[in-house]
Amino acid sequence: QVQLVESGGGLVQTGGSLRLSCVASGRTFGSIAMGWFRQAPGKEREFVLAISAGGNVAHYPDFVKDRFTISRDNAKNTVYLEMNSLKPEDTAVYYCAGAKGYGSRWYPIEKGEYDYWGRGTQVTVSS
Repeated sequence: QVQLVESGGGLVQTGGSLRLSCVASGRTFGSIAMGWFRQAPGKEREFVLAISAGGNVAHYPDFVKDRFTISRDNAKNTVYLEMNSLKPEDTAVYYCAGAKGYGSRWYPIEKGEYDYWGRGTQVTVSS
């Protein structure tokens, strides 16, 4: 079993930056694809970014292009979400998730394909 704990959320002004971290327990982190999702009040949880076990990133939703970056440090069992140029519409609870069985190159983008979830960290962007 893998447990995920997010941190780094908070209140920031429009145009500001935040770096979210997600630390995983267990010794299998290096073989797990990791993703970030977010959920705003009254909305569905949506895909933000994901990274394969080997560090591959290929899907960039329009709302994150040129603003958000995902990375991982397998030695620290940690995945990061760097968010720049934040907008009020980025306000949401951000969740980190892990998916097993995708090898080193692939990762899922559907939330139903993820096996492990953190409890989330609130990000609030004021206008």
